[in-house]
Amino acid sequence: MTRGDDKGHGLDIRRDGALDFLSLGALVHRLDPGIVPFRKATHCDIHVSGGEFNVAANLADCFQLNAGIATAMSDYPIGDLIAERVRAMGVKPFYKRFKHNGVNGPNMATVYSDRGVGLRAPVVFYNRANEAAAELKPGDFDWKQIFGAGVRWFHSGGIFASLSKTTGELIIEGMKAAKAAGAVTSFDLNFREKLWNVWGGQRGSDTAVEVVGRIVEHVDVLVGNEEDLQKGLGIAGPEVAAKSKLDPSAFFGMIEKVVAKHRHVKAVATTLREVHSTNRHGWSAVAWVNGQTHAAPTSDLDVLDRVGGGDGFAAGFIYGLLAGESPAEAVKLGWAHGALLTTFPGDTTMATVEQVRAFAQGGSARIQR
Repeated sequence: MTRGDDKGHGLDIRRDGALDFLSLGALVHRLDPGIVPFRKATHCDIHVSGGEFNVAANLADCFQLNAGIATAMSDYPIGDLIAERVRAMGVKPFYKRFKHNGVNGPNMATVYSDRGVGLRAPVVFYNRANEAAAELKPGDFDWKQIFGAGVRWFHSGGIFASLSKTTGELIIEGMKAAKAAGAVTSFDLNFREKLWNVWGGQRGSDTAVEVVGRIVEHVDVLVGNEEDLQKGLGIAGPEVAAKSKLDPSAFFGMIEKVVAKHRHVKAVATTLREVHSTNRHGWSAVAWVNGQTHAAPTSDLDVLDRVGGGDGFAAGFIYGLLAGESPAEAVKLGWAHGALLTTFPGDTTMATVEQVRAFAQGGSARIQR
């Protein structure tokens, strides 16, 4: 095993490995009627998604890295559809398989999300009843075999952690195995109160802080905005309100509290988004890396589909660090890829690495420096 120069990020990233990146999470399919609300929809596009999968798919397809996903797969036609898209994006699957009974599951979850338009915001709701991924538990994956050929980076997220009492425990098991195998670990806080409340009840938020806190004990890199840090980690809010959604001062103001609570964390990163309308956003990104702060430029985006932009940022940021770029350049690559992703339909990338690098170096879209 060889290690690379940390470029000031403080992360011990191995240079070799059969997989550059491995995610642990749930696969879902999203039904998208476009700008038509569901109550009036007559047809839908189908996008394969999942916060953890999206990062792996973006890294494999756009950035041409060897990426994998450890996840649940139910053997029925919807599962076949999802598996086909996993193959198409170039992601190597490690499936825990479930036999669908032909009536009520176990199912691959469905996300319903129209795009909205103008002053009408997108609307998102779920059907995660009897979800196969929620049944995943410690012991379902042979981590020794998976990590045996080398994995450089391991990732999971708060949506998967929220699905059941066992998924958070599985993430902890995976994180421990990753650290033992010499992988860098990351976690996207992605706090979703509705999901935590399903099995956590009225104390769902308290349950989230307890579970996520135990996960983060094994994490090197965190992705999450102010709300994620507050509700996912139980960190007190900023003492001074930000002047705008694009002002990083509130985010940076919370980092000291995060690091005081989790001293082993080497990096915390997030996107900054100011929504002027459904299709017009101000966009930036910031990160705290090994004691230093970095900010991307600000741009105005004409948004086709906002779903997946944050995962696009995470993928570009992680790619930059894996590729040996400086932390500042990694933030710009994440910012650029997340911006480009909002111009495509669906949850995963259609961009090329050349397009990402060109935009990161000062391409179009009215960059304001």
